[in-house]
Amino acid sequence: MAVQASGYPVTYSLDEPASLSRWMWLFKGLLIIPHLIVLWVLGFVSYFVSFFMWIAILITGKRPRGLFDFTLGVNRWLMRVNAYSAHMTDRYPPFSMDDPDDYPMRLTAEFDPSANRLTTFFRWILAIPHWIIVGVLGFVSSIVMFIHIIYVVIFGKPHPQMFKLLVGINRWTARETLYSLLITDQYPPFSLD
Repeated sequence: MAVQASGYPVTYSLDEPASLSRWMWLFKGLLIIPHLIVLWVLGFVSYFVSFFMWIAILITGKRPRGLFDFTLGVNRWLMRVNAYSAHMTDRYPPFSMDDPDDYPMRLTAEFDPSANRLTTFFRWILAIPHWIIVGVLGFVSSIVMFIHIIYVVIFGKPHPQMFKLLVGINRWTARETLYSLLITDQYPPFSLD
């Protein structure tokens, strides 16, 4: 069953697996180390890319496609690693910024070349309410993830409501992050759906 958002230009979905390994979560922290190294470098570069996109939008009123694709790709990769490490899927994430059709987590964004200069200039101020909420949701997510792992160890499958809550938190986080990084001008909804 796919849990998917609609009505907003950024979508995050994750297929709920029928079963999850009872013990793989013990090793996922080690297995993602190569991803974390690459993502640390890409994340560092993405801050400069975000700044260049901010400047480009302020000057031209247009969103550069290459910078858009890079930013979306890095965040797509990061969200796949996050879903894997949070024990929401046992499929090892690919080393890719693309959106493979066969991977259970999907992050997409509609490209709109025109951008609003005014909201771009004040973007990080406009994002503050979402940053606060995402911070609280991150704390909640940690607690739910811990309980969810215990549930998976006992039953060998995800708990539907906890899984849906974790997907909703990831969706909110993805929308807020991509809004802050200038991927869309549409203000993110205050919603897990």
